[in-house]
Amino acid sequence: MSTIPSPTPATGPVPPPARESDAVTLAQTAERAAHELLAQPAPHLAQPAPHRLADVVPAPAQVQPAPADDWVLPAEAVIVASADPAALAVATQLAELLRPATGYPLPVTHSAPPADAAARSLPAADTAGPVPAGGIALVLDEAADLGAEGYRLDVARDGVRLTAATATGLFHGVQTLRQLLPPAIESPTPVTERWALPGGTITDTPRFPYRGAMLDVARHFFTVEDILRVVDHLARYKLNHLHLHLTDDQGWRIAVDSWPRLTSVGGATEVGGGPGGHYTKADYRRIVSYAAARHITVVPEIDLPGHTNSALVAYPELAPEKIAPPPYTGTEVGFSYVDPADERTYDFITDVVGEVAALTPGPWLHIGGDEAFKVKGEVYTGFVERVQRIVAGVGKTVVGWHQLAPAGHVDGRVLQWWGTTADDPTTAEAVRRGARLIVSPGNHAYLDMKYAPDTPIGHDWAGLIDVRKAYDWDPGTHVADVPATAVLGVEAPLWTESVTSLADIELLLLPRLPAIAELGWSPRVTHDWADFRDRLAGQGPRWERAGITFHRAPEVPWPSTPTIPTQRDATPTATATP
Repeated sequence: MSTIPSPTPATGPVPPPARESDAVTLAQTAERAAHELLAQPAPHLAQPAPHRLADVVPAPAQVQPAPADDWVLPAEAVIVASADPAALAVATQLAELLRPATGYPLPVTHSAPPADAAARSLPAADTAGPVPAGGIALVLDEAADLGAEGYRLDVARDGVRLTAATATGLFHGVQTLRQLLPPAIESPTPVTERWALPGGTITDTPRFPYRGAMLDVARHFFTVEDILRVVDHLARYKLNHLHLHLTDDQGWRIAVDSWPRLTSVGGATEVGGGPGGHYTKADYRRIVSYAAARHITVVPEIDLPGHTNSALVAYPELAPEKIAPPPYTGTEVGFSYVDPADERTYDFITDVVGEVAALTPGPWLHIGGDEAFKVKGEVYTGFVERVQRIVAGVGKTVVGWHQLAPAGHVDGRVLQWWGTTADDPTTAEAVRRGARLIVSPGNHAYLDMKYAPDTPIGHDWAGLIDVRKAYDWDPGTHVADVPATAVLGVEAPLWTESVTSLADIELLLLPRLPAIAELGWSPRVTHDWADFRDRLAGQGPRWERAGITFHRAPEVPWPSTPTIPTQRDATPTATATP
């Protein structure tokens, strides 16, 4: 789905299309301006306040501080996990996060259950053993009333205990523990620091089951390493879905063995005339595996029936006129479509959907469906209904942009709503017929919108989105006549017509991504801009330590950059991972 909206009253006016000859200049000018902005020295503002148990993003559901029970990580600390491979994997990730900055060995072990545990029917929490003196325990307790993603973090002077019913919950708890340590914990090399956690208890569960972000890799191609870095950002803030927009007019990015020219021909272009690129099946599996290890589900999107020029260049038989169009490197939308009247089109879709589904362990497959301006009425709905059946036939749940709403419903169908006005009777009717919504309003959640008029990259067709506008809305009540029970969650899309580098991605993601993450995770009762702004400001020093680019939004009271303690003569034992 493009950042340029459909010309309907619900999505606002369409900006005048960019001339083809302007595409290269647009991309180059945006990149130069962004890099000049990023090179400016950060302003020195207020000094950071003492850390509190509630200084976490997203805001936890329940916080019970115990100031007298602050805990300090000792050099000889041990991390002990329940005797379960998934719990041990999270414990290992925690150790890998803490070792570089602390220089501590932090061995990971497990506490074997007593020999008669089964006979005594001990709960999982009892078989994990006590918290090691001065150490950290990660406990899987299936009886814990924390749901599939929740956790409980207990911090006392004699140790830390993290409890969850699942490894996913443990992983989210690790992200909270990470934020409660001093910002220097993000340093890639050892530093001198008092590694203290504020005492007390956090009990935390998410508001919505679907919390995600989307990266458009079709308009500009990004490397596997760039995507893995984005996964790290999502994991840090408890987002659990990465939607990859894999196909569009400017490039086809995922290998399909049965249609090889999709990547060899269709993948060789991008906005501005660059070389493009694509992901082999091994590349895609690597992304999926890396995300899964961080408890993030990849949602692939194959955009149909429009946004298909790259496919038509590769296979003219799919085009309505059976003639290959020229490769497209501009930014207009709505002109391309596969032939809905040709059975060969459905052979193509069946093959592509089957191969992508086989690579994707998650339940979702996104079929786009937006801005197909030349496929109208019953032809459009008939096409969508047939594609929905193809997706269901390979065992996946259909996700599509909300333009799919008029088509007949299939079980489990999810519509991703990207409108800019809350009144959408067609979508509300689809919900009454059984659809669920992922909410991504263009004027709040589209992270390719500029922060301000002078932001060097991005768009403004949906308006300017500063951090407060990204934060001040409610996914559960945003779309008129759609009950909160029908809202599956929230997603922040990042379209890349003007985005050409990882630094550009990070500039637009941060600090707005944590705002969307908080809307998806935290209870509505915790929603407070002034409080969020202060907690968000504390993330700045962490990003600086980790070498992450971000926009110093003027509405956030960023602390000054602290003096980095002298590095000790030590070699880190692992690379930090979220």
